[in-house]
Amino acid sequence: MRNVTKDNLTEVFDSYFGPDTDPRFKEVMNTLAKHLHAFAKEVELTHAEWDRGIAFMERMTEFTTKERHEFVLLSDVMGLSSLVDMINSVPGGTSSSVLGPFHVSGSPTIPIGFDMKRHYPGPVLLATGVVRSLDGTPIEGAELDIWQTAPNGLYSSQDEEQDTYSFHGIQYTDADGRYAFTTVKPVSYEVPTDGPVGDILNAAGRHAWRPSHLHFIAKAPGHRTLVSEVFAEDDPYLDEDAVFGVRSDLIMRYEEQPAGTFPEEGFDLSGKVDDPWLKVEFDLTLVPES
Repeated sequence: MRNVTKDNLTEVFDSYFGPDTDPRFKEVMNTLAKHLHAFAKEVELTHAEWDRGIAFMERMTEFTTKERHEFVLLSDVMGLSSLVDMINSVPGGTSSSVLGPFHVSGSPTIPIGFDMKRHYPGPVLLATGVVRSLDGTPIEGAELDIWQTAPNGLYSSQDEEQDTYSFHGIQYTDADGRYAFTTVKPVSYEVPTDGPVGDILNAAGRHAWRPSHLHFIAKAPGHRTLVSEVFAEDDPYLDEDAVFGVRSDLIMRYEEQPAGTFPEEGFDLSGKVDDPWLKVEFDLTLVPES
């Protein structure tokens, strides 16, 4: 096409696809180009602004490592990660929520009753619940990949003081579909702001805080994998999560327990908890594979 203009560019882009192009790839790329072109025209994008955009993307690569996924963080703070979650969620099951940029693969298997708190300070939290199928049937042997930050608000991949798998573990549900472990009460924390994503937050006058939460990836044969997180109902950032991950069905409530009432058996900390402690029960519902 010799006469490409701002009015026909999108159509010309469409005409350049080869006849054997995968239809879904063509649909996604054409729609992406359509919205990119419309965006540039709507804001009358200048050369200087686009140069800054290119420099921003180049800087993104400088901050992306195997421990820190800055592109995931960008998707999170722009709301795209949550939007994709919501588009692909299935009614009736537990809502999905963002994976985040700090998940560590290959966590060790932990038994029912395992303690992830170890020597870290803070209130003991006993977390338990049942993994069920959509019809309410408990799922034995469901795999739960569990993780959270330490009390300093940092994940293990961010913190040289922590072991690689600190506050990480994979647990399999028992015959009743139940999981159970102890940990420290999660804390609110800020997503990293020292990189290009932080520049966006600062320029927009947005804070970087996330409400305290526990992460779960739940898997079971015949069911769709669930990536989610659950949030404390009393957290001050519950209604303004920097990455838009909160859903109404992902709210957990801590129940304060008096000293001397911790279970006497079944947990690594049985017989070792003398102070008041916290308990939370949160069930997960998985939907069948389509």
